[in-house]
This record gives sequence, C-alpha cells and structure tokens, in this order.
Amino acid sequence: MTARHITRALVRYAWFVVGYNILVILWGALVRATGSGAGCGNHWPLCNGQVVPLSPRVDTVIEFTHRCMTGGATFIVLGLLLWTFRATVKGQAARVAAVASTVLLVNEALLGALLVKLGYVTGNQSVGRVVVLSIHLSNTLLLLGALTLTAALLGTGQRTRELSLRGVRAMWALTGLAATIVVGVSGSLAALGDTLFPASSLRAAVEQDFAASSPLLLRLRGVHPLSAILAAAFVIWLVTQARRANKARLANVVLALLGVQFVLGVMDVVLLAPVWLQILHLLGADLYWVALVTLAAEYLWSPSSVEVGGFSIA
Repeated sequence: MTARHITRALVRYAWFVVGYNILVILWGALVRATGSGAGCGNHWPLCNGQVVPLSPRVDTVIEFTHRCMTGGATFIVLGLLLWTFRATVKGQAARVAAVASTVLLVNEALLGALLVKLGYVTGNQSVGRVVVLSIHLSNTLLLLGALTLTAALLGTGQRTRELSLRGVRAMWALTGLAATIVVGVSGSLAALGDTLFPASSLRAAVEQDFAASSPLLLRLRGVHPLSAILAAAFVIWLVTQARRANKARLANVVLALLGVQFVLGVMDVVLLAPVWLQILHLLGADLYWVALVTLAAEYLWSPSSVEVGGFSIA
C-alpha cells in the first residue's frame, strides 16, 4: 500500500470540530429547556425579520446565539471537508465520512428551520413536534457520529476498501449503536416532557407517566430507561470484545462514561430534572456517544500502519 500523509494539525482540527458541535448541541438543549425556541419568532434564517435583532429579549438572545453557533458550525465543517480532500487521496475513508458529515449538517439546518416554521417550539405539544423532533435528534447524533468517524479515520488513514460491516460482530456493534441512538432521542423527548410538564414531586412525576390522560410526551418517558438498559447490554458486549482485542483503554472509558450516565439519569429523575442537570446529562451522553463510535470503529476496523505528520503509527 502507498503511504498516506495526514498532518497532525488536521487530525486535531477534526477533533476540534467534534467538540464545537457538542457545544452547539448543548446550547440547543438550553434553548429547549428555557423555552426560547420562539425567541426569533416564525422567521428563519432571519431573527424577528432582522439580520441582527435590535433590543432583543433574553429568549431572543438565547435563540439567536444558537443560530450563530450553528452558522459557525457550517463554516468549520466545510473547512474540514475541504482540508480532508486536500490532505487525502481518492479512496481514503475519511473523505466519505467528511462528505456524510456535510450532508448531515445540511439536514440539521433544514430540520431546525422546519421546527421553527411549523411552530414546533416552546409549549407546542403536538404529535407532529414529537415526530419531527425525533428525526432532528436522530440526525444530530448521526452528524456527531460522522464527525467522530472523520476524525478517527484521519488518524488511521484507512481506505474505504479496508473497512467492512459484514459478520456477526458488525451486526452486534451496529445494533448497539442504533439502540444508543434510540436512548439519546428518547432521553431528549423525556427532557422536553420535563420542561413542558414539570412535576411537583417524584411521586407526581411517576403518576403522570402512567395516567391515561397524560400527553404523549409524558407517556413516552418510560421508553428512555428501558432502551437505556437494552442498549447497555449491547455496549457491555462490545466493551468485552474490545478488551479481548487489546483495546482495553478506550473500552474502559466507554464503560466509565456509561456508568456516569446511569448515575446522572437517576439524579435527573430524583431531582425532577433541573436545567443544569439536564445539560450535564446531555454532555455526558455526547461524550459517551463519541467514545462509543470511536470504540466501535477501532474494534471493527483495526488500523494498519499509516504515516501521520511524518510519523508511522498503527
């Protein structure tokens, strides 16, 4: 195989893009938790009909900041795409991941605009909001996963033909990743239910979940813990297999983050989901997702030797 030269600066930049998009996701959660989704009115991409809002309210500042951060994400992801194509050759897998990241970023912007234009913000409780928001949240996790793969594959320099998704272990790993996406989406919907229908006590919250007259968002909250337990089973299998494949360090990180997520989840329920804990729980979920995608990639596609910044790594 011919040598591939990828600078360490590009790899670091790719991980920076991952980190920046996590910040965008967290700020988006703040928009939802504070009910600021309508801060710019029914306008997109303008804010209340203006490029820069004058004398904005607090909710406008929060929503407009999120839009600015999203715009920034567009430029840095496009920068990653261009830099990746300049630094790699045809057939390298990082190119595919970078293109996928760009497409998913466009989807993210369109889905966000759709939520605003349809009025699926603030106190909207419709089934339509649940459906569109679920698609939006799934796309967010896929975007973060694609950016993670871009960074990981730039680090290994692997070619597309070296990667395979066949076999039992690939099926189990992909099932675990898919189950984790369900956990993420159901968790965000549960957080939305906590925001729209705050409970006065833990007992009242449980009664809300099982009451026949409760809104759909509340009756869906039970999906989150059940899906978390199911996904954890697949992840523990992946961690076990990765340890046997001499990838114990990253496997231990994933396992530790999984444990932290369960603790934060329990705290979220007991403390009735305060905003600060929702944001912390989401941060843990994003870090866990990034680590899990990286572990799955390393486990399924053991990298061969590659030159990065003039140094050969394996």
